[in-house]
Amino acid sequence: MRQVDLNCDMGESYGVYTLGADELMYGSITSANIACGFHAGDPSVMRSAVRQAIAHGVKIGAHPGLPDRMGFGRRNMEVSPDEVYDMVTYQIGALEAFVHQEGSQLHHVKPHGALYNMAAVSPALADAIAHAVYAIDSRLILCGLAGSELIAAGQRIGMQVANEVFADRTYQPDGTLTPRSADGALITDSQLAVRQVLQMVMEQQVMSAAGTIVSIEADTICLHGDGVHAVTFARELREQLEQHHIIVQAVSANL
Repeated sequence: MRQVDLNCDMGESYGVYTLGADELMYGSITSANIACGFHAGDPSVMRSAVRQAIAHGVKIGAHPGLPDRMGFGRRNMEVSPDEVYDMVTYQIGALEAFVHQEGSQLHHVKPHGALYNMAAVSPALADAIAHAVYAIDSRLILCGLAGSELIAAGQRIGMQVANEVFADRTYQPDGTLTPRSADGALITDSQLAVRQVLQMVMEQQVMSAAGTIVSIEADTICLHGDGVHAVTFARELREQLEQHHIIVQAVSANL
């Protein structure tokens, strides 16, 4: 029987952690990627998000990004592998402290935004991230774009990896995501998004924006919690997966 994880980026607010859609999303997801303060989040928000994840039985992951709050970490920056190694280390360490204080443990690491996309195609940046995570805890799962350089980097050093696919994004023929700035980058029709997910999970392939078939491996599915219908879509997708006899649970860590 097939199995897949549903993950969502959490704790991406400031000052006071407002539950709202975040709390409702927890009912459908199995993994949470919590912002670590660079692109979003702050200490109080991080602790609150960690507590919510624990309360809902959701696995906790660090979501390190570029130091770009104004651009929400979605703008490319000129950064060296050494700088990436250090900023990823710093952010994981910050979140891990809260996780330990709350009596739980970190499960995975998933880079955010531009850092994620840069590492998907840059072997040097991918290696920097993978080695930083491995040096902190070799048992952590490294999440990256399916078939990307980040996945390859983790595999090279013997890490457990999770190939991530996106429910609401279109793909290019080379397996990368269509840039958000391009027309057709986002899938706004929930039925189309569900069909794409089922194709990726059950058939291990996806139709690119150019109309070509791309082979893809789906260990975890990214859901975005900031859309108008995000909560409704998350519930619908989980129901559809379970109706197709797909087990929805977090990727098992080799602990």
